[in-house]
Amino acid sequence: MQTVIDPLPQPDPSRADSALELELFAAIAQGIATQGYVILPAAVPEAICSSLLNYLTELDTTQFHAAGVGRGTSITRNQLVRRDQICWIEQQHGGSQHWLDWAERLRLYLNQHLFLGLFSFESHFSFYQAGDFYRKHVDAFKGESNRVLSVVVYLNKGWEPGQGGELQLFAPDSDLAMVKVDPGYATLVIFLSEQFPHEVLPTQRDRYAVAGWYRINT
Repeated sequence: MQTVIDPLPQPDPSRADSALELELFAAIAQGIATQGYVILPAAVPEAICSSLLNYLTELDTTQFHAAGVGRGTSITRNQLVRRDQICWIEQQHGGSQHWLDWAERLRLYLNQHLFLGLFSFESHFSFYQAGDFYRKHVDAFKGESNRVLSVVVYLNKGWEPGQGGELQLFAPDSDLAMVKVDPGYATLVIFLSEQFPHEVLPTQRDRYAVAGWYRINT
């Protein structure tokens, strides 16, 4: 059963002590602790989404590159598996400040309440054109990676049912599809990187997201 909360009023991202932000962080922690994932429609503050969209519009198409599959030196490009393009989010870019500050506050909150030992965070924009997809995969292989939590934020305004591009989560070590998530604007998905295989279904229109990972220090 998925954890979903109703759309929240937007907290001020500059206030680390915001009661609304703490309510959101508590919902994230509860979902991770009880089932290993959480899906939060329209939950990411507007100021964060707007700054990410502004950052995105400033990027040149040449700054995106075809994403690969595999790990470390074995990364290859395989269009039968993955067709999206990515661009890593740089800390020095002004458009990333709200996003990275928010991610850092969430890291501290989860470490305090769930004792996860999260050490660092990285993220990139992902861009899927019509027809693009990403077949079933995991973000971290057990014992072979220090990715602990996967984070996805969608930046697609006016997304309509039937336009594809859903994120489909599978039960751990299973082919059982548990839930599909529409990539609507400001929707947040967080899950344990090693436990949940997932895929991006073919999209019918351009689809933008931020994908990020919290790591431990190994």
